[in-house]
Amino acid sequence: MQASADPSNIAGAASPPLTLIIPPEGGQKISAYGDTAQIKLSGEQTNGAMVVVLGTSPPGGGPPPHRHLNEDEMFLVVEGSIRFLANGQWTKPLEPGTIVYTPRGAVHTFQNVGETPCRQWIIATPSGFEKFFASSAEIFAQAGSGGPPDLARLLAISDQHHIEFVPPLVLPQ
Repeated sequence: MQASADPSNIAGAASPPLTLIIPPEGGQKISAYGDTAQIKLSGEQTNGAMVVVLGTSPPGGGPPPHRHLNEDEMFLVVEGSIRFLANGQWTKPLEPGTIVYTPRGAVHTFQNVGETPCRQWIIATPSGFEKFFASSAEIFAQAGSGGPPDLARLLAISDQHHIEFVPPLVLPQ
């Protein structure tokens, strides 16, 4: 009798893992904190292992300084003029191809210091950041262009997701 190489033919075998292919336009786009995140791979798709985001920030854009207590984060600068707050200091604008790694607990942020939108890949492990960003996006959408988002609700969401903003907290409208 010859053994089968097809795992689906083995009695009681779990389904084999599936390779995912996401086209350039694929992924949900959501906006919060003045930035847009295109969620290319979510925690649902990676069994909670990671989230992969293509982030776009307008000139002057970037989130308030913060720290993630659950996730490590890696940024890969794709285009634009981006500086990072890392280890308490602002970097000079970083070239495309530069990688920035922020382990959980490290205070960080970034800012687009150019005159055109900037883009970067953001990978967080484990996943969960995408849920925080989506919940924040709902609050920013509710505020619309008429005023600032509800800070108390944003802080409650950040607390739920173990993300801490570092004072002074200045939010884009």
